[in-house]
Amino acid sequence: MIDASKIIFLDNGATSFPKPEEVYTFMDGFYRKFGVNPGRSGYDLCLEAGEMLEGTRKQLAAFFHGADPNRLCFTYNSTDALNLLIFGLLGPGQHAVTTTIEHNSVLRPLFHMVRDHGAAVDHVPFNAAGFVEPEAIAARFRPATRLVVVNHASNVIGTVQPIRAIGKLCRERGITFVIDASQSAGKIPIDVEADFIDAVAFTGHKSLLGPTGIGGLYVREGVEVRQTRAGGTGVRSAQRSHLEEYPYRLEFGTPNIMGIAGLHAGVEWIQKQGLGVIHHKEMALLRRLVDGLRGIAGVKLYGADDLTDHIAVLAFNIEGLDAADVGTMLDVDHDIACRTGLHCAPMVHEQLGTDKIHGAVRFGIGPFNTEAHIEAAIAAVREIAATPARG
Repeated sequence: MIDASKIIFLDNGATSFPKPEEVYTFMDGFYRKFGVNPGRSGYDLCLEAGEMLEGTRKQLAAFFHGADPNRLCFTYNSTDALNLLIFGLLGPGQHAVTTTIEHNSVLRPLFHMVRDHGAAVDHVPFNAAGFVEPEAIAARFRPATRLVVVNHASNVIGTVQPIRAIGKLCRERGITFVIDASQSAGKIPIDVEADFIDAVAFTGHKSLLGPTGIGGLYVREGVEVRQTRAGGTGVRSAQRSHLEEYPYRLEFGTPNIMGIAGLHAGVEWIQKQGLGVIHHKEMALLRRLVDGLRGIAGVKLYGADDLTDHIAVLAFNIEGLDAADVGTMLDVDHDIACRTGLHCAPMVHEQLGTDKIHGAVRFGIGPFNTEAHIEAAIAAVREIAATPARG
């Protein structure tokens, strides 16, 4: 069996690992004591489970500076949340604007809205520095534009998009603005009111430091999402139609109570450490990583010329080597876990030109990485780049 303690984990863009010890402890203890179906009955165990669920709903609504906790809805992950939002906000004959920096959790639902439901979509490219210019998005607005969806922070090149400026332009035109906060939630502040965000989709298992299988969305009051699913809520069971009010409007069936417990503990840990403190530490490690890799012959970095408005994610390639082979060598020879390929963001790689060389290698730094991890990664890449097989 693999000894996880010996692995240098630099794949935090895919999922954070390890989690804070408090997350493991709280999940285990809560599920052993109160792992029942919340909101379905009136016995004490059920009430305790429901209290934790509603407490986490309030916690997360406040985390995003939302005004109404009931409009914080739990989902499986951000892909699930984005599907609910995109299929629930965009209709036949309507137009959406998005970017080339998106993950497939946005690209694919929009593709199906175009192919299967007669919607239209424009994809705005990012500039040479890796940012989408707000004016470029506004230039794509049409009379039929109903939705703008933007990836807050790129999972490939780490750039953080100017969502407040984009959101303001959308609000002025009455266009619904949705952000994909998969990479940003738990790393940088998100204020749905100040940033003019109509809906935010997030996942629990990345920078919010919870487990897999839990995520959610927050919908601003006045923005209504069509229901595209229906099922049990534990409330007014005699009613044939699914409930219209939030949070039941966008929640279906038994919730992932263990996942919600872990998410609660993860957010609590972040708040105790300080969002800014965590981000500052990760960015300091990223700067050292960039400086170290930049000095290695044959290594090409993407989107790292200026680390202002970035998260601690770095994509790179080694000349003459396939990204997947580099990933294998990092794993097998150096015990470094990373991500290779297209990172579920094909348009990013198409614009970078890396789609033709099977993508890139990605390092994602998390709160439990250390300077020693970064130095080991730099040394490993230097050794791989110097191999006689290169080129």
